[in-house]
Amino acid sequence: MSHGSLLHGELRLAGRLDARFFALLSALEATGSINRAARTAGLSYRGAWLMLEAAGNLANEPLVETATGGIGGGGTRLTGAAHDLLKAWRELQRAHRTFLRTQEDRLSKHPALAGLLRRMSMKTTARNQFAGIVTAVEAGPVSAQATITLKGGQEIVATMTSVAAKRLKLKKGKEAIALIKASAVVLVTDFAGYLLSARNQLAGTVSRIEKGAVSSLVVLTLPGGSTLTASVTNEGVEALALKVGTEATAVFKAYSVMVAVAAA
Repeated sequence: MSHGSLLHGELRLAGRLDARFFALLSALEATGSINRAARTAGLSYRGAWLMLEAAGNLANEPLVETATGGIGGGGTRLTGAAHDLLKAWRELQRAHRTFLRTQEDRLSKHPALAGLLRRMSMKTTARNQFAGIVTAVEAGPVSAQATITLKGGQEIVATMTSVAAKRLKLKKGKEAIALIKASAVVLVTDFAGYLLSARNQLAGTVSRIEKGAVSSLVVLTLPGGSTLTASVTNEGVEALALKVGTEATAVFKAYSVMVAVAAA
């Protein structure tokens, strides 16, 4: 399936014969060389033989045969059993892809569920990911500012280039995801009468602290149930006397926010 697909499934035969094994068989079929086939499948020479021998032992008959010299030359060839196995794999793969496409077409008829799954399918190192609706866009000649409103009513402001905003086709009412690295978040427990320049200031309550050797991940629960994680040095945790139940404000600058929207 394509990278934009919502459904993914790994096909395995007998619980252990996967795509990599059959890539090796296909390469052997095409090249007649265990060396070239192993490189094609991303395996070492020894690893390829171990894989073939283990499968052959379970099949109770060899899957490959080797020949040296002669009129046809040397090399490694698939046996009839291996050819049958490879043929069955290719047929099952086609049926598997058809099944996934059919189910994705069915899923597309439920846009709310499809949208939820698409948001959840994004893989990124950013610890904080918030789904919301773009409620304001201010574009200038060089930079643009977008406001994303979360389900709990909180607003996250992101700054980007005008080119980026145009490429994302940002406009009011569009669904978007705000991504913020935990290292970009500063926690404040007492403003001491000062105002900060950072546009984003989300108040919440510490709900979890995961202490590491050097730093800790401090999780704030925001009104509405969303959570936000900050990476704080252990000295910082001690200095702020952070513990579960402590009220704190997560502060991060607008340019620390990345915005993602569904591809058209």
